[in-house]
Amino acid sequence: MSSRQQNERKFSQWHDLPNGGRRYWFEVIGRQGWKARYIKEVDAREKMVKFWQEILDSTGQLVEIHEKYPVDKGHRKTRLP
Repeated sequence: MSSRQQNERKFSQWHDLPNGGRRYWFEVIGRQGWKARYIKEVDAREKMVKFWQEILDSTGQLVEIHEKYPVDKGHRKTRLP
């Protein structure tokens, strides 16, 4: 299990959730203007509840989601090209 300090060090941004948990995230910028945002949601004990990746186009629109934990659901397009 990750500690709060480890999560804060790994993820550059976070906010507290009403249930005492947190949602952490960081972004990676691609060469052609797209972004990948990695999001980790934890409970009050910092136990991971959910982890997913969001792909945003160069305008900041969400185009794809890849849910990875608790079940890897693969990539899901959110809009047509």
